Amino acid sequence: MSYWVPRGGLAAQTDLTTGQSGRAVFTEAYAVIPRGTLSDITTSRLPHWDDTRLWVIARPLSGFAETFSQYVVEVAAGGGSDRPDDDPDAESVLFVVDGSAEMRIGGADGGGAHALRPGSYAFLPPGTTWTLRNTSGETATFHWIRKAYERVDGVEVPEAFVVHEDDVAIEPMPDTGGAWGTQRFVDPLDVRHDMHVNIVTFEPGGAIPFPETHVMEHGLYVLEGKAVYLLNQDWVEVQEGDFMWLRAFCPQACYAGGPGRFRYLLYKDVNRHPRLRPYGG
Repeated sequence: MSYWVPRGGLAAQTDLTTGQSGRAVFTEAYAVIPRGTLSDITTSRLPHWDDTRLWVIARPLSGFAETFSQYVVEVAAGGGSDRPDDDPDAESVLFVVDGSAEMRIGGADGGGAHALRPGSYAFLPPGTTWTLRNTSGETATFHWIRKAYERVDGVEVPEAFVVHEDDVAIEPMPDTGGAWGTQRFVDPLDVRHDMHVNIVTFEPGGAIPFPETHVMEHGLYVLEGKAVYLLNQDWVEVQEGDFMWLRAFCPQACYAGGPGRFRYLLYKDVNRHPRLRPYGG
């Protein structure tokens, strides 16, 4: 599998602002954060993380994402954290795109150790104690998607797990001949989960042939390939390394441009009553 990995750096003084980063779009219905914006000067740091920097590409914000945050995290050799997240309500998905690291679920002194590599996927429910360390000599990069878990009386919190995408089959959408498929890392019928983070794949020429319009909020990070995406009323070209945020009910469709596959990491909120009060209220 191929995964786009940002490398930072800074655009040259001779570059045009209408180049890679000039494709950025922010509207009330959607946003496009192109890969050219992931430069050294747009990185952040986190408490209790050593030799680590990250690009925050989504966060709860009035007029932007409501249900989740998403980071692209870069951990240098020897870096990581024994105290990665102090929020007791936060659930997480980590998806590795470069390098390797060791995750311990149950803390540094206990729990099973998991060797993470490109394509590794970890789900961590709220209240999980975990650590992550880059024990290799190369930089490790992963996506980190966080959501405040919505507890429901009588519904158990799901358990933590680590899997590799090679072990998760692509399920073709009906009547597409395999041109459009999804790797689902949790059972869609399991209502313990209030978010899904999947990988969607289109073969060259594959398409979403109608404007999907639905209640789920989306975050889409393009792992591989390129496409033309319908976002509300606009057709936008996107390529590997670009991120899209789609508000609930934003019409969406796409055509995969080829010559290779078009794949993206997809977030959506699921399986809960819509909130009747503002998030954070």
